[in-house]
Amino acid sequence: MGFSQALSGLRAAATNLDVISNNIANSQIVGFKSARAQFADIYANAQVGLGTRVAGVFQDFSDGNIETTNRSMDLAISGKGFFRFEQQGQVQYSRNGQLSIDKSGYIVNAQGAQLTGYPQEAGFGGQPEVLRVPAAGLAANASTGITGVFNLDTSTGVVDRGTVPFDQADADSYSYANSVTLFDSLGNPHPSMMYFTKTADNQWEVRMSRGDELAPEVGQLDFDNNGLLVTQTNMDAFSFVPGDGAANMSIGLDVTGTTQFANQFELTAMEQDGYVSGTLMQVAVAENGEVVGTYSNEQQVVLGTIALANFQSLEGLKPVGDNAWIESKKSGVPILSRPGEGQFGSIMAGAVEASNVDLTQELVAMIIAQRNYQANAQSIKSQDEALQTTMQLK
Repeated sequence: MGFSQALSGLRAAATNLDVISNNIANSQIVGFKSARAQFADIYANAQVGLGTRVAGVFQDFSDGNIETTNRSMDLAISGKGFFRFEQQGQVQYSRNGQLSIDKSGYIVNAQGAQLTGYPQEAGFGGQPEVLRVPAAGLAANASTGITGVFNLDTSTGVVDRGTVPFDQADADSYSYANSVTLFDSLGNPHPSMMYFTKTADNQWEVRMSRGDELAPEVGQLDFDNNGLLVTQTNMDAFSFVPGDGAANMSIGLDVTGTTQFANQFELTAMEQDGYVSGTLMQVAVAENGEVVGTYSNEQQVVLGTIALANFQSLEGLKPVGDNAWIESKKSGVPILSRPGEGQFGSIMAGAVEASNVDLTQELVAMIIAQRNYQANAQSIKSQDEALQTTMQLK
């Protein structure tokens, strides 16, 4: 019986050394999680125990240190969660965020597993899908709205429309003008002017032009006695006909926040929503997991959002190699969300999570495991010597 006890100790010590050696071998692997062998005694209503056995090998899912790489597609999770990948029909989970974009536009890891998330057109809450960066450029977007904030000088004189009709070429027929560039459905730029004319106390007329083409619509602004804007009338559809294959344009002008003070004419803010077509220049990932494409026309578009997963029992995950795990009955089903939501950590771009292996601790554990192995080997030697002594009795 003594031999079997010592042999079980040798087997357990050898397994412990294997686990420690594996930790050391992977100590520099991004996203690797160290493991620990746990043991239990064997006792079957005997006066003396029957040895030991390996109860299980459990992984430590504590966070590793986050290290900066300055590579935009290197991602680290600061907090809880796993990246979710699909490869050959299998869903895998990993903390290794060393990613790249393959020739087909998929975001993949070194093994070719494709990162999943919520595509641009899909809302959050459904089943994650494989994320893909579109190869096509960003189509032109026709201008449909302008927002601007002005100060219109109340001290300027009233222009009597009965005697002074509006004329783009006559600066005396309006009080103030400012320019803006509009874009048609094909992405062609069109210089445009906005004309403001004081037609009565606290009342202004608004017109727009596209080059020499004057929109037929005439807007009106009304201010109170304190110089604050009260109403905007007929300001939502200044129409133009650009021709040359482009669709007709309808431009809304919103000047909320505009004032009428006894100060010089001033443009405080101006934005319009049109732009030319553009090609993809760069892909970056935000803290909330949004995959953002930057285009040559200076537009930024959210191409998708990375999905993170977590489990009730991390120790129940089944390792499949390449720093990846799959769910099992012991782990439970995955809990899915976006980075930064609830219990999930945020994404750090340009960084990776290092292995959580503590080399000093592992080397000390290896010394202890070696001593344990030697002690069990000595136990076998002692049992052998005792058996020999018994055999020599006469």
